[in-house]
Amino acid sequence: MSEASEKGLFGRWRERRVEKKAELENQSGMDYLVSLPKRLVYVYLPLSIIVFVLLFPFYWMTITAIKPNDQLVNLDLVNPYWVVGPTLDHIKSLLFDTPYLHWMWNTMFVALVATFLSLVASVLAAYAIVRLRYRGAQTIGGLIFLAYLVPPSILFIPLSLMVVKYGLWDSPWSLILTYPTILIPFSTWLLMGYFKSIPYELEECALIDGATRWEILTKIVLPLAGPGLISAGIFCFTLCWNEFIYALTFISTPENKTVPVAILSEMVDGDVYRWGSLMAGALFGSIPVALVYMFFVNHYVSAMTGAVKE
Repeated sequence: MSEASEKGLFGRWRERRVEKKAELENQSGMDYLVSLPKRLVYVYLPLSIIVFVLLFPFYWMTITAIKPNDQLVNLDLVNPYWVVGPTLDHIKSLLFDTPYLHWMWNTMFVALVATFLSLVASVLAAYAIVRLRYRGAQTIGGLIFLAYLVPPSILFIPLSLMVVKYGLWDSPWSLILTYPTILIPFSTWLLMGYFKSIPYELEECALIDGATRWEILTKIVLPLAGPGLISAGIFCFTLCWNEFIYALTFISTPENKTVPVAILSEMVDGDVYRWGSLMAGALFGSIPVALVYMFFVNHYVSAMTGAVKE
């Protein structure tokens, strides 16, 4: 083979190698999911399992809430996963024969006020730890997060003594003032991570222009930390809405109870469980939290990602 033909073959080989390299660089890391069988195995099948596991409790609550009483106690007569002749008697009994709407108002009031107080305290604590440079700031931040790991079942005994001493027993304020003990530590840690992602140069420029720390916090930091505040707010609201131990311990009057405690204690007559009304109450009680997550899920994920990165 002549030297010219060898150079031509080598040149074509180099061209193919360059083209192959460019093709590999242009491919994304998920190109192996182009074919339908791989998408079914790696994407649709796992997602289907996750969706089924997450949504099945809601489906079970829904069909139980509209089942007639004979189908609730006799599972051998009909398919337990289906309803024959649905009825709204359980829902009517829940809404009109019990103070369920008042329980919902109690839960909403406690959750919103406790969330607001916890966010205010968490913002001030997180900003002071991250931006005000003083000795031991990081140690204090770690200790605050460790306080979140203390089980609430240990704290409710000393807290109950304080609630009785201050005359807050059997009052919604007993929950509003005790819930921040389990909300502030995690919210502070979350906001610390998010505040670190905000460039400090913005605050330095504001300080040079004569702005105070309070003006910097309210006019610069908080507007930029919107996703972090939403994430912490969702966490606080959800935990307040679903909390059970403190609500069971500090509240005894049926009219003052929250939904998680009320539907369990007031829907049981001795050893007889009113499953239809109980499941309807649990289903309606989960709707507000589901709506909050649905509207703010994008901000929640972005804030959690920023906090974990830091």
